[in-house]
Amino acid sequence: MRVQVWGVRGSLPSPLLPSEVQRRITKTLELFVSRGFREPADIQPFLASLPPSEFGGFGGNTPCVEVNSAETQVIIDAGSGIRGLGAELMKGPCGHGQGRLHILMTHFHWDHLIGLPFFTPLYIPGNEIHFYAVQEELPQVFSTLFRRPFFPVEIAQLQSSIHFHRLPPREPIRIGDMNVTPYQLDHPDPCWGYRIESGGKVFSHCVDSESTRFTREELGPDLPLYQNVDLLIFDAQYGLVESIQKEKWGHGSAAVGIDLAIREGIRRIVFMHHDPAARDDSVQTIELETKRHYENQRKQARRNNEPFEEVTWGFAQEGESFDL
Repeated sequence: MRVQVWGVRGSLPSPLLPSEVQRRITKTLELFVSRGFREPADIQPFLASLPPSEFGGFGGNTPCVEVNSAETQVIIDAGSGIRGLGAELMKGPCGHGQGRLHILMTHFHWDHLIGLPFFTPLYIPGNEIHFYAVQEELPQVFSTLFRRPFFPVEIAQLQSSIHFHRLPPREPIRIGDMNVTPYQLDHPDPCWGYRIESGGKVFSHCVDSESTRFTREELGPDLPLYQNVDLLIFDAQYGLVESIQKEKWGHGSAAVGIDLAIREGIRRIVFMHHDPAARDDSVQTIELETKRHYENQRKQARRNNEPFEEVTWGFAQEGESFDL
């Protein structure tokens, strides 16, 4: 499977302000000169050496994740990131009215819906688009979203063929060559993560979640979302201290995700749903905090003579992809 993130921010889109772009360009040029570079040939190697907080950033679009297997494509959520994905899909069968898409919805907060009216394949005759959710409100949400005064195009005017599917909780369904199972997350409104299995690989999507249930006993029937997983995308909107301060806001921290990954043997964990109020250097600070936490957990395991399975981890950048 290949997993690509098209939107990594939480709550609402957060594009860079012109003043922030200017500040970043100034800082980058000053750093280029201070390191003794002068030649045009030095530019690309220099830029490649910079962390996201100093060049490029993490991205400002809200959640959308694309999952591809050998035969099937599934999209999770329709935040503002789905607009870019839609433009890419229009280069293929969707642009000729021959597309067949499957879109899984975790829940219906605005940041996970805001891109739908601008998802071009919806407007192309011949495209067949299937939407899935555990929540029974799925058709109602669409009829509300595509309605004046919220949006000038009503749902009946969409040219594609749209199908709604209600998913049974914690029961697998087959989509192409994928097994897809929804598991409940810890969020103020009902929100469901997804475990996707194909070709002997497992991807789990765990956004939005505060992860207030942590032990295996607390997770109960939702524990399989985190077991035998090759890649887990995990909600880490806040640093650990801030997540405690914002209890019941419905979002988590990378430290909790790291502990979960170590305990359950998750091979790779990627953090997203970055705080829209956080500048890229603030996200970088949380990343450094996470690194310290991970190293402390490793050292503690060694002191206690306990086994420690290494976990590959990182903070998601818009456009980044992962091969399983």
